[in-house]
Amino acid sequence: MKIARLSFLGAAVAAVALGFSARAAVEIGRAAPDFSLTDIDGQAHKLSDFKGKIVVLEWNNPDCPIVHKHYDSGNIPRLQKSAMAEGVVWMLINSGAPGLQGGDYSAGQIKAWLRQRGSAPTVYLRDPDGKVGHLYAAKATPHLFVIKADGVLAYEGAIDSIPSADQGDIPRAENYVSEALAAVEAGRPVAKAATRAYGCSIKYGD
Repeated sequence: MKIARLSFLGAAVAAVALGFSARAAVEIGRAAPDFSLTDIDGQAHKLSDFKGKIVVLEWNNPDCPIVHKHYDSGNIPRLQKSAMAEGVVWMLINSGAPGLQGGDYSAGQIKAWLRQRGSAPTVYLRDPDGKVGHLYAAKATPHLFVIKADGVLAYEGAIDSIPSADQGDIPRAENYVSEALAAVEAGRPVAKAATRAYGCSIKYGD
């Protein structure tokens, strides 16, 4: 599948301009709701399987220009690697409905897409009916959630502070997820626990 970047740029910019509410169905300081999804190899995973570990949930769409900003630059893959080296579980979730943007990639295509960008998450999960995306009120790709080892949600929102499709903005942006992980690992409250996710709207089928 050829990944079309420019054809979706207008939609991405519109999503950035509109922004997304930081208010979600889940609440900071409360237990993150459990769920079960199947990965691209057909294996089922539950969030509760990873109780006792810090977990990052990241909503992904391989066709989204904002996702390309953070993956083609290596920004998110580097953070994944450093976090996972510290024992963090990093779960990518694709809630794109079949037939809609980003929702029709085969397992082989997803693996190739990740490999080309140096990304090796713990697991890549499919959520074709959007059940888990709606449960977490995930609005954009990327939209990230940091869950503490005790299962409590510590952060939700954007990857960083500059809502653009320009890779050149990454070095001067405040990386909210990196800061949240550092705080959680140190046992400190997350200073900015909820931010406004930016990116392409998730292409739910309903």
